[in-house]
Amino acid sequence: MTLEPEILTPENCQLIFIDHQPQMAFGVASIDRQTLKNNTVALAKAAKLFDIPTTITTVETDTFSGHTYPELLAVFPQNPILERTSMNSWDDQKVRDALAKTGRRKVVVSGLWTGICNNMFAFSAMAEGGYEIFMVEDASGDTSVLAQDAAMTRMRQAGVVPLTTLQTMLEWQRDWARRDTYVGLTDIIREHGGVYGMGIDYAYTHVHKTAERVEHGPRLDPVPAHSAAVAAE
Repeated sequence: MTLEPEILTPENCQLIFIDHQPQMAFGVASIDRQTLKNNTVALAKAAKLFDIPTTITTVETDTFSGHTYPELLAVFPQNPILERTSMNSWDDQKVRDALAKTGRRKVVVSGLWTGICNNMFAFSAMAEGGYEIFMVEDASGDTSVLAQDAAMTRMRQAGVVPLTTLQTMLEWQRDWARRDTYVGLTDIIREHGGVYGMGIDYAYTHVHKTAERVEHGPRLDPVPAHSAAVAAE
């Protein structure tokens, strides 16, 4: 399957989070789990900023998987959580209805695990629903690096487009002249964007001479310590 190249925009896509639940995260070994969670929350915050329709789906919450990350739910406190029993989200009618309601054919996916829940959803949504699937690889995870690589290879061969969290957010922004989302996005990147975020903080404070992001105590001038010999005299 070959897709026509088209940049993702806030107007042409939607987002689904699949099974970002503790028991599923416990089994992830393809990526550092705190990094995975950080990327997932960053992606959610960006989706809210750009007003991108977002679906949250869970599996066996009470009997096995536990509750969705509270940091993710805090971004979308009004969104319904679509519970199901199948490993494949496409098997639940609520999920199909939520996707169809948006009228958007491009679906950005972040979920656990890549080779099972993400993989089955992607293939079913493509084959039966006619959707284009974009997989955010560093906001998804699997039980090993091998499992993640095998899943992504299989999906690429089928026409799924791989993305990263930062790539997705910047593609939504596209132009820094878009001031309505500029500050919001740079705030997300500063909080969640690792070295890139540190660089933005540095540029703001040292190049543009803006105030630091947080208020803090006074910075005290250096005071050389007395040597032990001097102190004893």
